[in-house]
Amino acid sequence: MQLTVYLSGEIHTNWREEIKESPKLEELDISFLQPVTDHALSDDCGVLIMGKEDTKFWHDNKGAKLNAIRTRTAIEKSDVVIVKFGEKYKQWNAAFDAGYAAALGKSIVVMHGDENQHALKEIDAAALAVTRTSDEVAEILFYTAKGMLQRVV
Repeated sequence: MQLTVYLSGEIHTNWREEIKESPKLEELDISFLQPVTDHALSDDCGVLIMGKEDTKFWHDNKGAKLNAIRTRTAIEKSDVVIVKFGEKYKQWNAAFDAGYAAALGKSIVVMHGDENQHALKEIDAAALAVTRTSDEVAEILFYTAKGMLQRVV
């Protein structure tokens, strides 16, 4: 089965690479999409393309709207949306992505630690799976694509 997977969420760790490079996913037909993970570029893309703004609100507004073009397009094209919440920062954009994916009826897999369980309970309730590790996500993608498990549970 061919899958398109959008990798949404925190940008301060290498979780995306852990999933994409997982040996569990070798030889599977999975296309990965993701947001721009260069924080400065993501913040400044609007003013770099369309010109400087005098206030931070409009600076951020331009960037957010340009990033939304990429994000909405990628989520709409995806079969599965993985949403990773990190420990260091609040990922409001990831929560928005999860809500957008839910509104489109996309299959959502959430990844976060126990410390965020209460804060993310509504997002967890909308997800089809809640995980803690990139390895669990890779297992889910393998099972989804192949209909079988790689390991004995």
